[in-house]
Amino acid sequence: MLNLQAATNYDDGESFANRLRNKRFSLFEKLVRQLPKPLSVIDIGGTEEFWQQRGWIGRDDIVITALNHQGLETINENFRAVRGDATNLAGFGDSEFDVAFSNSVIEHLFSFENQCKMAEEVRRVAKAYWIQTPNYWFPFEPHFHFVGWQWLPRSLRVSIIRRRRCGWRGPCGSVDEANAVVDEVQLMTRTDIKRAFPKAAIWNEPLFGMVKSLVAYDGFGKSIEDVEKSRLPGQ
Repeated sequence: MLNLQAATNYDDGESFANRLRNKRFSLFEKLVRQLPKPLSVIDIGGTEEFWQQRGWIGRDDIVITALNHQGLETINENFRAVRGDATNLAGFGDSEFDVAFSNSVIEHLFSFENQCKMAEEVRRVAKAYWIQTPNYWFPFEPHFHFVGWQWLPRSLRVSIIRRRRCGWRGPCGSVDEANAVVDEVQLMTRTDIKRAFPKAAIWNEPLFGMVKSLVAYDGFGKSIEDVEKSRLPGQ
């Protein structure tokens, strides 16, 4: 029987979820491979462990800045962490970074208005960007580990999360907490992400014949379809 907690454990580099991330990340690597080095990256919502798992920590041609609500301790020279808000990157200048990267963050902003604010800031501070988010129409909801969760009436989702644990969330001790947990995650459709990033190309990440997640990207000079035809050295 499938253990969903183990399969979706991102701390385990060999988990099913991390293997999917690695496959997706290989496309990102192919896109940035052609960009001039050294390369400056802002990762909105990222962690040092994420980049460590993918072999980017310790590189002398990459400098990564991770922005989070909470501060993170760092131990590597090419990685720094700062506190901040994804919807307001006022601490950074226009085109300050070569690339903005974000993995499963934009859906945690409570509203489409906030998602558009993050998108606007991403386009402002970076020359290129790669923004990934789970697809609203993929049946398995990845945060609550519940098939069709996002399609249930909101009141029913609040009722469920008050009484039981769903994925990494719940049970909630109060109605206010349950409301906040439900409202925080706003999955996006392809139409939503295209509205937020009108000039971006949108890539559909496939899984089991369906679209698992969406990636909005721009500024790399090539499409994912182009780089999928190429091979990394040694492959």
